[in-house]
Amino acid sequence: MKSLWNTWLGLDANLRGIICATTGMLIFTAQDAAIKFLSPDYALHQIIFTRSVVAIVLTVLVARLTLGIGAIRTRRPGWHAFRASLLVTMNLSYFLALASLPIAETAGLFFVAPLLITLLSVPILKERLGPRRILAVVCGFVGMLMIVRPGSDVFQLIALAPLLAAVCYAIMQLSTRVMGRTETALAMAFYAQLTFITVSAGFGLVTGDGSFETADNASLAFLLRAWRTPDAFSFMLMLACGLSVAFGAVLLSEAYRIAAPATLAPFEYVALPASILWGFAVFGQLPDYLAFVGIALIGSSGLYVFFREQKLAAQREKDSRE
Repeated sequence: MKSLWNTWLGLDANLRGIICATTGMLIFTAQDAAIKFLSPDYALHQIIFTRSVVAIVLTVLVARLTLGIGAIRTRRPGWHAFRASLLVTMNLSYFLALASLPIAETAGLFFVAPLLITLLSVPILKERLGPRRILAVVCGFVGMLMIVRPGSDVFQLIALAPLLAAVCYAIMQLSTRVMGRTETALAMAFYAQLTFITVSAGFGLVTGDGSFETADNASLAFLLRAWRTPDAFSFMLMLACGLSVAFGAVLLSEAYRIAAPATLAPFEYVALPASILWGFAVFGQLPDYLAFVGIALIGSSGLYVFFREQKLAAQREKDSRE
């Protein structure tokens, strides 16, 4: 175990970040499919509670086997609370959207997040955006409108939920980069799961008896449904979600801790084709023509922004040496 760990640490930091981000995103798309599959029968907070209990146990176990239990201690509880609150809001918004929307469209809307990171880098990181990157961001938001289609007959208010999730994700990843200077990925995963357990248990105490249950809307029903004893297959899926979030959260936290967000951004887009495949394989759903174009616009805009930022960074480095 230690030799494998030392070999891993010997790899280039950017390469480790890319491997972590890609693997983490693929794991999370599988989790999305599992949660969407469970959404017609179980309460979201029941799934999250079960998932997070499994995840926090695994996080502590991984800490003991690798860096030691001290890796989850922190002197920055306020930052962890801020980051965890963003993560909880992001997950609730995204999963509630999954209950009503096809998985590919939900993922496509969520992936305006890298474009939001680019916009937020202006006030937070004091970066400047040129006309090409601004145009790419605009194209990405046009793609978002092609999926949401406000004012049309196919528009659903719940389509705004993945956009809220994207905003939370963008701010969370910028905070992860700041926290990574002093905090381990295991610590960030541990306090996030602790928050999930607290919030989902609170929801369960208030709504878990089904007194607020409604059948009028798939997303509201998912949020307010009563807890019920899962069958064996559903319970295994919930446990699998716990495994996925434990390893996926650590992988993504580690990726953003050791590598620059601009380096990782294009590799997160592996989730778009993966979500389309899951949607077709599990639910028999494929995006319509406009949604496909919108997803493609969002993905290509995000990739262009990344490559443009890399080119500008290389040019700045070259100018500084001359």
